[in-house]
Amino acid sequence: MIHVIDLDFQQTKESIAAFIIETSVGPVLFETGPFSTFNTLKREIENVGFNISDIKHVFISHIHFDHAGAAWKFAELGAYIYVHPLGLPHLHNPEKLWGSAVRIYGSAMEKLWGNMEPISNNQLIPLSHLSKTVIGNTSIQALHTPGHAVHHLIFAINDIVIGGDVAGVRIGKGPVVPPCPPPDIHIEDWCASIDLIKQLEPKELYLTHFGLVNENIDDHLNSLKETLIYYAEWVLEEMGKEKETTKIIDSFQAMTDKKWEELNMSDVEVLRYNLANPAFMSVSGLIRYWTKIKGVEWH
Repeated sequence: MIHVIDLDFQQTKESIAAFIIETSVGPVLFETGPFSTFNTLKREIENVGFNISDIKHVFISHIHFDHAGAAWKFAELGAYIYVHPLGLPHLHNPEKLWGSAVRIYGSAMEKLWGNMEPISNNQLIPLSHLSKTVIGNTSIQALHTPGHAVHHLIFAINDIVIGGDVAGVRIGKGPVVPPCPPPDIHIEDWCASIDLIKQLEPKELYLTHFGLVNENIDDHLNSLKETLIYYAEWVLEEMGKEKETTKIIDSFQAMTDKKWEELNMSDVEVLRYNLANPAFMSVSGLIRYWTKIKGVEWH
């Protein structure tokens, strides 16, 4: 059984999720959210029927704060943290990761993300592509799925997939969109990762942003790929017309706002999308893809 935990990020429902799977030897946690929502996560774990100290195994899709920011607290309480080898050093020493984020978020860091402490190497378990971890009666397979982040993993448990960010952002019945923050966005890799998820033929797909997709999963993944390519090409076209990042961000926000309006989405639904997938992050990530990966000259 999988429990979807709403972390109520920034007092907003259905923005960031964590997941608990019950096994024969206790609960396993997937994703932790940021440390700023740790108290909510603790309360909701207790509401499911467990204590925070019952969590001995934590699997994270990638090391971005909204997915792994509270992992250190579980390690402090004795849990093992499972992560791709490329992400592991940044959890052991988060100084560089934190410093990069400070340049983006400035004084808002504590409010958004809380804080992040180092995790001992002996509590960090590296997972490579197709690694299997057996916990009690449950086998968990990790699959390397770059594109959103070079160290991104998804997790397959029978016909269930926990998809992190590479499986997209979808709030309620809204459209699926690709979150594209710097520095690792890679369109071709992401498309290949989407194809890999399709090959698994999951019956249930869990998104950190937000929750369960259990109908028309192929359509969901096809739409994600189409929108990813559209966003990338849209940003490239704007780069040909505009040399200021801030103006492209404004145009991108206007483009997505128009889409939300056409879909008659409520202000609350739009807020949830903007929290999970802010325009300035996607534009920055896609500009970096075009200039650093594809060699497009700009400025």
